Amino acid sequence: MASTDHLAVSTFIKSVHQTLRDASKEVGVEEAWRRHCSDEGNLTRYAGAMRELACNFWESSVESTANSRIEWTVNACENYFTKDVTKYRSKEREIALRINCTFNLDATEMVPVPKLKLLDVGSCYNPFSKYEQFEVTAIDIAPAKDEVYKCDFLSVKVAESTTVIDNEVLELPKGYFQVIVFSLLLEYLPSPSQRLYCCRKAYELLKTEGLLVIITPDSNHVGSNAKYMKSWRYVLAGIGFSRIKYEKLPHVHCMAFRKTVSKAVACRWAELHEGEGLFEEIYIPQDFRKGTINVNKSEKGIKTCKEGVASVQNDGTGVKLVENFCELPGFV
Repeated sequence: MASTDHLAVSTFIKSVHQTLRDASKEVGVEEAWRRHCSDEGNLTRYAGAMRELACNFWESSVESTANSRIEWTVNACENYFTKDVTKYRSKEREIALRINCTFNLDATEMVPVPKLKLLDVGSCYNPFSKYEQFEVTAIDIAPAKDEVYKCDFLSVKVAESTTVIDNEVLELPKGYFQVIVFSLLLEYLPSPSQRLYCCRKAYELLKTEGLLVIITPDSNHVGSNAKYMKSWRYVLAGIGFSRIKYEKLPHVHCMAFRKTVSKAVACRWAELHEGEGLFEEIYIPQDFRKGTINVNKSEKGIKTCKEGVASVQNDGTGVKLVENFCELPGFV
């Protein structure tokens, strides 16, 4: 049972998310996001609330070691880079030869490194700093600790090196990181196009064979939002990511996506699943809560949502949109 303090903190966090989504419908996504990022007082309160929720509530109740999204990420990275990367490389090479596409891997990409360069986006309090295997760059629009850089990932530029002015990151280096983490980040953003843009930017910033780890909240059973999770896999495959690990913990979906050597290999998975009623951007159930939805078929047979939101729908092909995620772990 959640305590009074827990409920108060989580209610405030959910209200920030809802206000941002509502403002996006009223004034447009870009303007709503600009206003949100300029409200320093609200961002500071939000950062404090998220840190309190994660450190005081999740660690003591929701996130046992077995169910911790942080531990899941650490273990996924260790297993991949120490044991499994050669397996996935060989598998990709076989597929590339079979579909007659190029497979060129620079030898420098395969050189082991003493520490994995990890970019934690929406870090808040830098939970990965205690792990010696990582060289962490932690960024957030509202840092809760001094060691976290202020940065709006939507506006940061991809450049040749990192540029920091007054503890704010303005540029990040292309093809530099072995790991990028989006933990409880994408559902914060009010629009599917913003979420997709973040994933595309992560692709630019990652080294070949690097990992994009995505953690998204859902306290429902594993099949409740399966269509969304498959759509995410579909969209990311089109960018050049291959999903190599997925696990549904009690309150979150945990996913690891590998930046393939050959983009064509990842895209092949998307091509095989065209016409299955999947979305072409990163949608979450909150996008469909109220009002109406205009769902059309694109030229490739992919469902796209033009405007508005909706409650539970069934399009006649078995695609059922559940009403909502629980927005953060442990809210039920």
